[in-house]
Amino acid sequence: MSNPADESKAIVLRRLRQLTDVLDNAVAIPGTNYRVGIDPLLGLLPGGGDTLGAILSAYIVLQAAQLGAPRPTLVRMVWNILLDSLVGTIPLLGDFVDVAWKANSKNMALLEAHMRSPYNRQKADTWFIYLLLGGVILVAIAISFTGVFILTQLFKLVTGT
Repeated sequence: MSNPADESKAIVLRRLRQLTDVLDNAVAIPGTNYRVGIDPLLGLLPGGGDTLGAILSAYIVLQAAQLGAPRPTLVRMVWNILLDSLVGTIPLLGDFVDVAWKANSKNMALLEAHMRSPYNRQKADTWFIYLLLGGVILVAIAISFTGVFILTQLFKLVTGT
């Protein structure tokens, strides 16, 4: 007889894989074996696209924490998101990096490696998780405000106002 807790974890992992595929691998690029998702497309939205992408990515980290991922795994996952978000703000270059980096796929690989590990690692405490995710959200908001500020300054420069 199967364990209900294991079945529940399997369901969560399946949903997270689906979200990761939508964000990083939804569409094949014709003529190649390469796939892209909506995350790079979100990055094209000025001011808020990278923020929305970071929030969706943070959801994966939150679920990883609830599945018992330890602190080092969560920190690496957040680092992947921050790098993706920060570099994603650079016009043009950020979009190419967004297509190649695939932070969500990297994070799913980290989570799945943790879930397969036979070693019981200490689960991260709740306050650590809140601080980590709060930091991601603050950085995402700062990126969004920076994008809006740059857009308004460019608009003023172009219109002469």
